[in-house]
Amino acid sequence: MQYFISDIHGHYDLFCRLMEKIKFCGGDTLYVLGDMIDKGPHSVRLLRLLFSQQNVFCIAGNHEYNLIKYYHALMRQTEDYDYVLRQLGERYEDRHLLDWDTVDKLETLPYFIEENFIAVHAGVPLQNGKILPLSQAMREQLVYDRDFLSPHCLPEGKCVLFGHTPTRSVCGRDGILMYPRGGKVNTICDCIKIHLDTGVYLGGVLGCVSFEGKCFYVKQ
Repeated sequence: MQYFISDIHGHYDLFCRLMEKIKFCGGDTLYVLGDMIDKGPHSVRLLRLLFSQQNVFCIAGNHEYNLIKYYHALMRQTEDYDYVLRQLGERYEDRHLLDWDTVDKLETLPYFIEENFIAVHAGVPLQNGKILPLSQAMREQLVYDRDFLSPHCLPEGKCVLFGHTPTRSVCGRDGILMYPRGGKVNTICDCIKIHLDTGVYLGGVLGCVSFEGKCFYVKQ
């Protein structure tokens, strides 16, 4: 089974509960669409768990993007690597868990995954209602775009899974939003796009969707 999730924001315990609920195992695959860190209490612990799993594929969101930008700025200022690591961990309650292996993996995160679907943090480049090649997109658009969440933005092409902005800003509730092409949803490919950010740091709801289009939730 394939699953998709976004904007976990350091909620390690809730994430583990969700994985237990779907009975996630070695034969499954999980795609994490960015913003794994900040806001919640266990950002580094969550990163280390995600990065340790061979069947978990993560992309960068704006929070990871900003942390890497900060890392590069620090490295231009000093060659004191211990100082750099301390500064990077300063914002996290579990800063003692941050190590260079985690930083290196953060730095090499992709900004999108494209298969028979597109997984991105915030949005995709569009022209005349069609999706442009993602390899040509600016990283800032992929992690910051807020136009793509509009219910009126319904591009042609592969299903786009994204997060970045809580769904309550669109529909007034904390749940995954699916935009079907028409008819029954048998897989995510039957959707134009799927909005995954359930606003865990606001209402305590964390959700994921399976490739078959089934949604799963846990709540604090």
